[in-house]
Amino acid sequence: MLSHLSIRNYLLVESVELDFAPGLTVLTGETGAGKSILIDALALALGDRAEGGVVRQGAARAEIAAEFLIDGLPQLASWLDEAGYVPEDGSLILRRVIEAGGRSRAFINGSAAPLAQMKEAAEFLLDIHGQHAHHALLRPQAQREVLDAYAGAQPLAASVAAAWHAWHAARQRRLEAETYGHARQIEREGLTLAVDELCALGDDLARWDEIQTEHARLAHVTTLLEGCQALIHGLDEGEEAVSTQLGEMSTRLDAMRAVDDSLGEAATLLDSANADLAEAVHALRRYAGHLSLDPERLAELDRLLSDIHRLARKHRVQPDALAGLLGQFTERLSELAAGDDLDALQAAEDAAFAHYQGEAKQLGALRRKGAAALSKQVTAAMCELALAGGRLDVVLQPAGEPRAHGMEDVAFLVASHPGLAPGPLVRVASGGELSRISLAIQTALSGVAGVPTLIFDEVDVGIGGSVAEAVGRRLAKLGETRQVLVITHLPQVAARGSRHLRVAKQARGGFVSSSIERLDESARVEEIARMLGGMKITETTRQHAVEMLAG
Repeated sequence: MLSHLSIRNYLLVESVELDFAPGLTVLTGETGAGKSILIDALALALGDRAEGGVVRQGAARAEIAAEFLIDGLPQLASWLDEAGYVPEDGSLILRRVIEAGGRSRAFINGSAAPLAQMKEAAEFLLDIHGQHAHHALLRPQAQREVLDAYAGAQPLAASVAAAWHAWHAARQRRLEAETYGHARQIEREGLTLAVDELCALGDDLARWDEIQTEHARLAHVTTLLEGCQALIHGLDEGEEAVSTQLGEMSTRLDAMRAVDDSLGEAATLLDSANADLAEAVHALRRYAGHLSLDPERLAELDRLLSDIHRLARKHRVQPDALAGLLGQFTERLSELAAGDDLDALQAAEDAAFAHYQGEAKQLGALRRKGAAALSKQVTAAMCELALAGGRLDVVLQPAGEPRAHGMEDVAFLVASHPGLAPGPLVRVASGGELSRISLAIQTALSGVAGVPTLIFDEVDVGIGGSVAEAVGRRLAKLGETRQVLVITHLPQVAARGSRHLRVAKQARGGFVSSSIERLDESARVEEIARMLGGMKITETTRQHAVEMLAG
């Protein structure tokens, strides 16, 4: 629910801080005082379009911040988590800053946010009734959602939407297979040829590094053999071989060590060099023993490398990527084979559509039952709200084709007066009538979960007397389950509020400004008396106001 509203430098308001509570809050004030300012400012915090002209004269910017308590709104919590906005102590703050030049910025819990996201968040929080621009009930989708909420059909509606998407996906797969069959055949033939060429290389595709090493060794075997022989000769077999020279040097060093034993470390190191030299000669002989001229194997490797390089160029990849490419081609061939089985695709589509139809028929039956009850309940309420003889028909019309929301469209058709043919809300109902119809619907939905805060403007236009009392009673009843804020000029409605705000306009320092204050009990008596008797307040009107507030 809305817990706090801060308005600074907006139109006639210099600075206002308002706290809100559950139940019915009424907002009153003299004509021209600016009662709609609060609603208009709140609409900006909810993502409405802003213009620089709303900034108070002489100020650089206007700022509106609305704080909501969001415990018990799991769908909003999920949306905030996905959008990356972290709730702070169970609250959500929507803030809007409008520069005098017209530029505006939006914030959700202190983080900059696009207006589209601010509007999405607002849909979980609050509905403004009375002005067509803000009235969700005019949208066919909203009318369908109202009926589903009233009928308890929301879980089934979600199942129908999921079934529709599954059927639609199956249908698209079948259509693509039919439409692009020739292209898929060409693709399959090309992939089959490519797979055959790659498979012909067998395991050698995965042995690219080993094959390169073996080819290099065979291609240079003569050079390697000659090098080994030269090294062995110089190290161990020649007249001046290194091993012979080291032996002689060891003998001389041993003789010197007999004179000075401190040469022991040098002798040890020379002995180690002799041992290492012997190991090196042994390794070279062993390596040379494994080298052999194999022109047939070299020719085979030449052909293999040529094939690998050719396929790598053909598929525009590096040679070591061919093994992975073979896996991709094989997987795609499997997909094409499955996609070409038109009978299987048609069977899958038929099964998905049958499931959708079954779910949609159940949803339609639930909606028809709810539509009859909602029509009856709202029509009865309209008679109490200065719309006697009018009626609301919740009509289910077959959709032209299966839709995600079901096999029927929902329309609210209203006749606001006797003898009038029911027509769409957007064309038939005036602003005040629309608000009262909305009030009747919201009262019917009061036991069903929905947005926690409702605001009504123009709900009492053109009514008075007993009808005004009926409107007040219904608003108070709605306030038992929702937070309700209503702008009113009728004392019968204002007296039903559990909290009372008054808007006043005053001139100060050459500027006109509006202020909004919460009234205590004595101030409420005076305000109700003013609404009853105009500028001249008598003891009789005060007594009448006391009685109304007590009733």
